[in-house]
Amino acid sequence: MKQRVNLVLQTLLLLTLGLGSTVASAAIEAYEFRDEAMREQFKVLTAELRCPKCQNQNLADSNAPIAKDMREKIYEMVQQGESTESVVEFMVARYGDFVNYRPRNDSSTALLWYGPVALLVIGGLVVVAVSRSRSRSKSGAVNKSAVDRERLQKLLHDNDKA
Repeated sequence: MKQRVNLVLQTLLLLTLGLGSTVASAAIEAYEFRDEAMREQFKVLTAELRCPKCQNQNLADSNAPIAKDMREKIYEMVQQGESTESVVEFMVARYGDFVNYRPRNDSSTALLWYGPVALLVIGGLVVVAVSRSRSRSKSGAVNKSAVDRERLQKLLHDNDKA
C-alpha cells in the first residue's frame, strides 16, 4: 500500500514539474520600437482589438496563436508608419467587426448603440403611466367613498325620520 502511495505521489510530482516547465518555456514577445509613440500606438491597438478566438480577451492578453499573428501584423504596420485607423480598418476587413471592442457608430450598429437608451426611455414612460393611473384610481376611490358616505348618511337620516 505504501509503495502504491509513493508511486502516485511520484507521478503527480513528475506531472507538476512537466506542466511547470511547459509554462515556463512559453515565449515572451518583446518588440523593439524606434520611439515611444510607436510603442504607445502598439499598446493601444493591442488593448482595443479583440482576439477572434478568445471572445472576451484583447490581443495583448491572449495567448492564442491567432492573437500572436495579429500582434505581429500590428507590429509590422506600426513600424511601417501606418495610422491607428488604417490598422483597425485592416483588422476589421480581415477578421470582421467582432475584433473591435468599440464597434463603429453606423446604421448596422444603431440598435447596439441606441437600443439600451430607447429601452430606458420606454421603461420610464411605462412607470410614469402606471403611477399616474394608480393615483387617478385612488383619487376616484376616495371620491366614490365620500359620495357613498353621504348617501349612507342620507339613508340613515331618512330612516331616523320614519
